[in-house]
Amino acid sequence: MARNEEKAQSMLNRFITMKEEEKKKPKERRPYLASECRDLAEADKWRQQIMREIGRKVAEIQNEGLGEHRLRDLNDEINKLIREKSHWEKRIVELGGPNYTRHSAKMTDLDGNIVDVPNPGGRGPGYRYFGAAKKLPGVRELFEKPPELRKRRTRYDIYKRIDASYYGYRDDEDGILEKLEGPAEEKMRAAAMADWMEMEEIKKEARRAVKSGEVAEVGLTSKILFEEEEDVVEEERKEEREKEEKEKEFVAHVPLPDEKEIERMVLEKKKQELLSKYTSENLLEEQTEAKSMLNIQR
Repeated sequence: MARNEEKAQSMLNRFITMKEEEKKKPKERRPYLASECRDLAEADKWRQQIMREIGRKVAEIQNEGLGEHRLRDLNDEINKLIREKSHWEKRIVELGGPNYTRHSAKMTDLDGNIVDVPNPGGRGPGYRYFGAAKKLPGVRELFEKPPELRKRRTRYDIYKRIDASYYGYRDDEDGILEKLEGPAEEKMRAAAMADWMEMEEIKKEARRAVKSGEVAEVGLTSKILFEEEEDVVEEERKEEREKEEKEKEFVAHVPLPDEKEIERMVLEKKKQELLSKYTSENLLEEQTEAKSMLNIQR
C-alpha cells in the first residue's frame, strides 16, 4: 500500500516539474556579436552577466594549487571575457548608454602597484594576468622592476650642480653666522690690537736702550725680547747704520775745481786757440812773400 502511494507521489512530482518547465521560456543565449543587440537594457544585462563570470573566474584563479596549465587556461578565459565586455561597453555607448570604460581597472603587479605592460606575453595588446597566474614562471619577471644601474657621474655632472652655496657664499644669508662670529671677532680684534701695542712698546724701549746703553723697561716690569724680536731690532740697527753712512759727507780723493777756476780754464783755452790761429796765418803770409821774392812757382 505504501509502495503504491510512493509511486503515485513520484509520478505526481514528475508531472508537476514537467508542467513548470513547459511554462518557462526557453533559456536565452548571449549573442555572439554585440552588434546584434538592439536593446540598451539587454546589452546592459549581457554586460552584467559577463562581469559575474569574470568575478567567478578571478576568485577561482587565486588558488595556487590548481596547477600551471589550469591557471593559464583560466587566465586566457578571463582575458577573453574582458575583451567581450569591452565590445558590449562600446555597444552600450552606441545605444546611448553610459560609458563604463572611463573607470576601468588598471593592471597591477604583485605588490598592488599599477604597471603599464602593453604586450607582456606576446598575446596581443591589453593581455593581463590575474591572481596566481602572476607567479607563474616567465610571468613573474614581467612584473619585477629591473635593477637600477648606477651611472657613474662625469666631471661635467659634478660641476653642473655646484653653485654659490658650495663655496660658502650663502652662509651669511640666514644671519646665524653673523650673530655667532660678531662678538668673537671683536674679542679677537681687541686681543690682537693689545698684543700689537704691547710689542710696539717693547720695540721702542729696546731701541731706546740700545742707543743709550740702559736697560729697557715698560711700566713697572721689565720685558725680555724673544729671539724674533731681537732679530727685528738687529735689522733696524743695520738700517740705521746704513742711513748714517749715506748721510756722511762725500770725500773725494782728487781735488775738484770750483766755478771760477772752470771759467779761468775756459778763457785760457780760447786764448790759446786764437794765438794758434794768428800764428798760422802769419806763417802763411811770410811763406807767400818769400816765394814771390824768390819767384818760386808751384
